[in-house]
Amino acid sequence: MGLIAALPDIDKQRDAVFVMHEKSEKLIPMHKHTKGQLSYVEGGLAYITTETQTYVVPARHYFWIPKGMIHELEVGSSATVLRSLYFYATDDHANEFYTKLGIYPASELLIQMINYTERWDGRHVNHKEENFEFLIALKKMLPTLNKVSLPIMLPKTNHEGMQRIIQYLEKNVGNRLVLADVSKHFAMSERSLSRLFQSTLQMSFLQYVKTLRMITAIELILQTSKPISDIAYSVGYSAVGPFSDAFYDFTLSRPSDFRKN
Repeated sequence: MGLIAALPDIDKQRDAVFVMHEKSEKLIPMHKHTKGQLSYVEGGLAYITTETQTYVVPARHYFWIPKGMIHELEVGSSATVLRSLYFYATDDHANEFYTKLGIYPASELLIQMINYTERWDGRHVNHKEENFEFLIALKKMLPTLNKVSLPIMLPKTNHEGMQRIIQYLEKNVGNRLVLADVSKHFAMSERSLSRLFQSTLQMSFLQYVKTLRMITAIELILQTSKPISDIAYSVGYSAVGPFSDAFYDFTLSRPSDFRKN
């Protein structure tokens, strides 16, 4: 049974943990559940789209989606394995971690613990089973592993004018992108363009461009064998050093280490 087919089963046992490990390339449409979702991405990329943001989750990272959040999930490659645990939400009030969507690098310990749960794939594990204590410990561990979620997200908008600007930025991500040139291209003043970014995306022009470049770089590192130097140039950096520093600020990893891991 795949994840789409399993969606109605996730909430059937309120106090249990539903386990689903799936290798796939598919789009799981907008949905929500009454449980918190922990998913580890193995071997590719996953994309989470909420009503306001699109998040990119690289390989060897995990994400937490709080109960009740409407979201769409896309797995970008047939080689990607999505290992998911849907946890009871009865104790989510105990820590703020469980109330927010977040993306985090996975430690070796967490990876091993999540992989161990594959033996319960496709079913609920509840308090009547001795293995339930293992899952309780795993959930309680999460807030202690990572304090800050990685900012691997781009905001969404229905504003047609901003959508055209975003398409232009995506097409020209490897070129010099400065506010003066982009505003001139769209026959706007720099002040008007800055205000449009803040009003529609709640993000500055510079923040958006940097985030777009870093997300594009993540996709190229994971999906191609291009040298890091070529990737740096293809996302608008004239030298590897500044690109590597920006990438580290964004992902807490150097590009070469990111690919190796």
